[in-house]
Amino acid sequence: MKEDYYDILGVSKGATADEIKKAYRKKAIKYHPDKNPDNKEAETKFKQAAEAYEVLSNPDKRARYDQFGHQAFEGAGGFGGGMNMDDIFSQFGDIFGSAFGGGFSGFGGGFGGGQRRVKGSNLRIRVNLDLEDIANGVEKKIKVKRKVQAPGTTYKTCTSCNGSGQVTRITNTILGRMQTSSPCTACGGAGEVIDKKPSDADAQGLKLVEETVSVKIPAGVVDGMQLKVTGKGNDAPGNGIPGDLLVAIQENEHPTLKREGDNLHYDLYVSIPDAVLGASKEIDTVSGKVRIKLDAGVQSGKILRLRGKGIPSINGYGSGDLLVHVNVWTPKTLSKQQREFFENMRSDDHFDPKPESSDKSFFEKVKDMFS
Repeated sequence: MKEDYYDILGVSKGATADEIKKAYRKKAIKYHPDKNPDNKEAETKFKQAAEAYEVLSNPDKRARYDQFGHQAFEGAGGFGGGMNMDDIFSQFGDIFGSAFGGGFSGFGGGFGGGQRRVKGSNLRIRVNLDLEDIANGVEKKIKVKRKVQAPGTTYKTCTSCNGSGQVTRITNTILGRMQTSSPCTACGGAGEVIDKKPSDADAQGLKLVEETVSVKIPAGVVDGMQLKVTGKGNDAPGNGIPGDLLVAIQENEHPTLKREGDNLHYDLYVSIPDAVLGASKEIDTVSGKVRIKLDAGVQSGKILRLRGKGIPSINGYGSGDLLVHVNVWTPKTLSKQQREFFENMRSDDHFDPKPESSDKSFFEKVKDMFS
């Protein structure tokens, strides 16, 4: 089981954004690969801290993590697939400030600046899912248009920075000579520029292609949840790393089932004869139709709970229930014979309402639904 992100950084669940940032900086400095060469344990802790910080420093991701745990980012190669060093250094280098004397470089590049690997841009798509797909999990084949390096594109060392990816400037001030480093604007910090490219490539040596991407969607996802397919965004030029494909979940409305968290609701309408005499009725579930038995004398408003027939928990804690709401249907028009029958029954004491202690009120039923 993956370690809790709050435990990794050593902060409480109520920690502020500033506390989370300070905690990550402390961990990252402690376990940085350049301070712990050839130490696999330190490298693992360094990556874990960065992964925890990426989630907890983002209000939206943090809210989803607090609600769904690690499952919120799994599936589709999800966030739980881990971060590589290039992700960490390109995204969080500014966290370290001047702790290492200036620029912050890629893995093994030292702390004094250097070539960095540019990351390609992310792509975002929306996937519509039926309730049955959400309940069972599904693998979707999705066509995606993404930019990839065009065959025949070659690169050469950037002459502006001599391949370092950094430009150093020395300024004379009243305090003495000050040296600063910044990414090279000619190559964007990559250390390389295009040498040759085919005619169908853009200025960065990339071309647009259509690919079919397989996305594994776990059971229990919710509307608005976002999954990540690592490396299936746009390519980066040169020795850069591809961006990611972000998959937003959109839940289609079911014709008869209504979702509430992991529970499902079904409105079952029955006739007066069926309510009086009892009946067997077929209803919809996410795994197909099932038959349920209605006892004679069933009351309108009764709720039948089918345990485990709801949506599986995204956290893996079992499944919700299917709540069947019984509604006795009253006809609006009657034939003469039907009207005479009910007129005779109006004066029959047997048809007078006589609620028993077991017949709960509306408010009690609502309370039971959420208990």
